Amino acid sequence: MLNEIPKSILLQMRRLEEIDARDRTDGTTRMARLRQIPPDTGRFIAILAASAPPGPMIEIGTSAGYSALWLALAARQRDGRLVTFEILADKVALARETFELAQVNDVVELRHGDARELLTDEESIAFCFLDAEKEQYADCYDLIIPKLVPGGILVADNVISHADDLQPLVDNAASDPRVDSVVVPIGKGELLCRKL
Repeated sequence: MLNEIPKSILLQMRRLEEIDARDRTDGTTRMARLRQIPPDTGRFIAILAASAPPGPMIEIGTSAGYSALWLALAARQRDGRLVTFEILADKVALARETFELAQVNDVVELRHGDARELLTDEESIAFCFLDAEKEQYADCYDLIIPKLVPGGILVADNVISHADDLQPLVDNAASDPRVDSVVVPIGKGELLCRKL
């Protein structure tokens, strides 16, 4: 999977990495930046998603689609699909372009809107990657954990880089009898939860 990334996906990954690096140094405002995960985190979530039990894969917080490209690799490996949610219209437009150019529309479905409202009908989730605004994490956790299948995985990004905001979530997961959890010091820090 990771040793044979299709050229169409690899080209879009590189393009988004260049934009993200430029955004971080040229004064682009926080909300306009892509704010995407680093490549090592992408590889990490792709491996986790490919290893998750059978069932739907979701992503909350698409941005321009970089992490979804990594998850698309896992979706193809699993003969499955990824449903990704983005609330900002400008990011939805960027992601649509990314998915078209990367040729992943066969395995990625982009939904425009607030995942907390759009996920009410989703059940039996096998994998969720959470990378949205940090004040939404607790609500998303409370929504997703009951919907995970046994062995299902939730990964929440930025729990080390935004520890001041997200430590309560980490503490909640550590004491939640429904999951096993650990913080993995890769990228900006990933909270990994596995449903019991």
